[in-house]
Amino acid sequence: MKLRKQAVDLFRTGVAAAEPGPAVAAALARHSDRLEKARRVTAIAFGKAACAMTCAALPLIGGKLHKAVAVTNAENAVAIDGAAVITAGHPLPDQGSLDAACAVESLARSVEPGDLILVLVSGGGSALLCAPSAGLSLADKITLNDTLIRSGADIREINTVRQHFSRLKGGRLAQLASRADVLALIVSDVPGDDVRLVASGPTAPLYASVSHAHSVLSKYGVDLAFKQALLSPDERFSEAMFDRIENVVVGSNRISVESVTAKARQRGNHVIKAADWLSGNVRDAARTLHGIAIEHAGHAGPVAVIAGGETTVEVSGTGKGGRNQEMALRFALANEEKALRRNWVFLSGGTDGRDGPTDAAGGIVDAVSTSRIRDFGPEPAVLLGNNDSYAALAMSGDLLMTGATGTNVADLQILLMQ
Repeated sequence: MKLRKQAVDLFRTGVAAAEPGPAVAAALARHSDRLEKARRVTAIAFGKAACAMTCAALPLIGGKLHKAVAVTNAENAVAIDGAAVITAGHPLPDQGSLDAACAVESLARSVEPGDLILVLVSGGGSALLCAPSAGLSLADKITLNDTLIRSGADIREINTVRQHFSRLKGGRLAQLASRADVLALIVSDVPGDDVRLVASGPTAPLYASVSHAHSVLSKYGVDLAFKQALLSPDERFSEAMFDRIENVVVGSNRISVESVTAKARQRGNHVIKAADWLSGNVRDAARTLHGIAIEHAGHAGPVAVIAGGETTVEVSGTGKGGRNQEMALRFALANEEKALRRNWVFLSGGTDGRDGPTDAAGGIVDAVSTSRIRDFGPEPAVLLGNNDSYAALAMSGDLLMTGATGTNVADLQILLMQ
């Protein structure tokens, strides 16, 4: 139990490092000249951290506030004085996502020269803000999102496609607000903190061309009836437009990993940072992490292996789970093939507190997790084959339950060995 408690505590340290409120307040203090110069300020927030970011920003905007809207998922929604809060769907968009996009478009069009639009962006924004391009319906966008998530495509590829089916993504929000200055404060959940990809880049230049989006769809065999609706930038869409826009990353997975690493070292662990951004198929990632654990298992004293990023899952079964729960279960099964000859726990969790369409943040397993599952009858590998990692980890008592955290900087993996 001691190792489990330590792993969960380190995970919470990583989540705390991505706390959006203090990050927004610090960033606005650094950019106070932008607020002072503005005639009016319009605040537009979307993502899982939208409410926390808005609450931090509004007191600093003060009497210059024109209007404010915050778009987030139900788990993170709170009432905010001075702002309209819209609840929308995640991981798949819903009618709330459509309503939110219309509200954001209306606000962006209402700005005037001399105004500042403060855009507060966080992970989850791609689904929460849904503005289908002409000829597409909400049902089409749901199909697109669901198909991409299930295909095994990574976040770069998914958002490359998403931004070409939207009236707001891929810089088009900036295009709507071109009469005003724009300051975007961003909590990043993507590799390399590329602002063109967070929430599919509504205030940044396009990440890739239409032809590249077509190539992603072809790579994963995605055949959508509405592929012809892919948008290209129109004649008003130019790089010069972004001269009035500043995109600032205020929180990221990298910052969270560094925080976890520092705390693990303070506790006397020999720390191995496994990857700058753990990605690819969750099956391969779990084996990679287990291999690193085997490699360093002979080190004297406590050992911590730390990673962060976002893996992908190919969904072929009918079970319930998420990439972090599957990561944890796959790590436990890998240990049956080649066992770590030490006391260990392995945690994989989403910093938003929600892994896939479940109420769990992820999983935390040990050397006898698979035995506890078998005590209930099922074979863990069979459950895994049906993408039913949630049921498996529920049986072993290994679900990581944190509740919604109000932020999202992708995932953290923590292995502790004693």
